[in-house]
Amino acid sequence: MSDKIKLAVLGSGKGSNLVSLAEACAAGMLPADIVLVASDVADAGILERAAGFGLSARFIEPGKFRTKLDETAEAAYVAALRESGAEWVALAGFMRILKGDFLRAFEKKVVNIHPSLLPAFPGLEAWKQAHDYGVKATGCTVHMVDHGIDTGSILAQGVVPVLEDDTAATLHQRIQQEEHTLYPRTLARLFNGEIRV
Repeated sequence: MSDKIKLAVLGSGKGSNLVSLAEACAAGMLPADIVLVASDVADAGILERAAGFGLSARFIEPGKFRTKLDETAEAAYVAALRESGAEWVALAGFMRILKGDFLRAFEKKVVNIHPSLLPAFPGLEAWKQAHDYGVKATGCTVHMVDHGIDTGSILAQGVVPVLEDDTAATLHQRIQQEEHTLYPRTLARLFNGEIRV
């Protein structure tokens, strides 16, 4: 019996954070087994990347809303996660808001990474918000997911300086590089009991 945490990853995009988590698991740096990768986008890159690591990957219909899961979809996600044996859920660019039933099913077990230093710049395209605002530094935040938008307890943050010649795109790339080290490291500390929620 593995003493590793059973982790599910939800994402909507290319899946670069999934790659960093899967590599950290393989290297023994992150004491977890990724038991399911699920996406609300049928042709999302994250599913392809999951398959490349030999991980179980599924598209699960998100339902009729654009920014959140409808009730039927939420139940399908919870059922798939329970079936996989997942104990924790890591969001990796999952573009839908998770609500009551989902968060109750995995109470205090859902973690997200957000591309800004929360509470600054919550919501979409945070790197662009930061760039447009003219801040001198931004970064990324690993936080617990609660019923608000990017409002849960902060577990760790990584600072990324904004350079004179940065565009929103170059800034986003550097924030993502920071995410790829911060996310696996923070989850490892969380699962090892170094960080208390």
